[in-house]
Amino acid sequence: MKPIGTHNYFVYIITNQNKTVLYTGVTNDLSARLYQHEQESKTLKKTFAGKYNCYFLLYYEHFDFIEHAIDREKEIKGWSRKKKHELINSTNPEWKFLNEEIEQY
Repeated sequence: MKPIGTHNYFVYIITNQNKTVLYTGVTNDLSARLYQHEQESKTLKKTFAGKYNCYFLLYYEHFDFIEHAIDREKEIKGWSRKKKHELINSTNPEWKFLNEEIEQY
């Protein structure tokens, strides 16, 4: 069990190369999850992200508690595309792919 204060959960938004599809997810290991999305896109294509080649990170938030991360994921998933665009634009207005900037937590 991890010591108190060392839990890491992330809500993230990924897209495809052309930035035409948005996928929102939650994970406790963002780097590993992005790798999984990339592998799925290049092989089996059984998931939504895999079918639409979504593995380019545009946005993420960090949480200490899984319940908060899940609540936030559900909130974002319920939003319109316009509102998701506004969220991404608030921290990443150029829609740069952030995959290389992710540090190991």
